[in-house]
Amino acid sequence: MFQDEARFGRINSPRACWAPQPVRPSVAAQAIRQYTYLYGAVSPKDGIGAYLVLPAMDTVCMQIFLNAVSAQFKDEYIAMVLDGAPNHRTPRLKVPDNITLIFLPPYSPELNPKENIWDEIREKIFKNFALKSMRKVEQKLCDAALYIRKNPHIVKSIASFPYITDAL
Repeated sequence: MFQDEARFGRINSPRACWAPQPVRPSVAAQAIRQYTYLYGAVSPKDGIGAYLVLPAMDTVCMQIFLNAVSAQFKDEYIAMVLDGAPNHRTPRLKVPDNITLIFLPPYSPELNPKENIWDEIREKIFKNFALKSMRKVEQKLCDAALYIRKNPHIVKSIASFPYITDAL
């Protein structure tokens, strides 16, 4: 599985969108700096994954996520590939017995297909939304996680990098 976390919040960047001529769509924009994080891990082989909305990118939240993944896939052994963020490498992190962490080289987000899943979520679920509260952001993130979980074929098409599929 490939793991990463992404920040989502109330600040948005309006993006181009289609509308019939002569309609000019209007999109609300806001710059309220409130955030939460979506933690995720996916398997490029079958498109299955795990997601959790957590309040921060820290060791406590990473521990909660690892414990949840371990419980969700309790009968499987997981090699989890992730970046070298400080909350991933801290000795305070207690990695569950059925998970082994494998770290990507520094400064190489292009090697992690999970980064492209975040792009899919931002494009399909968060495009041109100005959310009124953090509760709405969290609700939208739950919708995004459900969308990704219900569409493993999309995950496979996005995450099946040749260097990964050739190794399987």
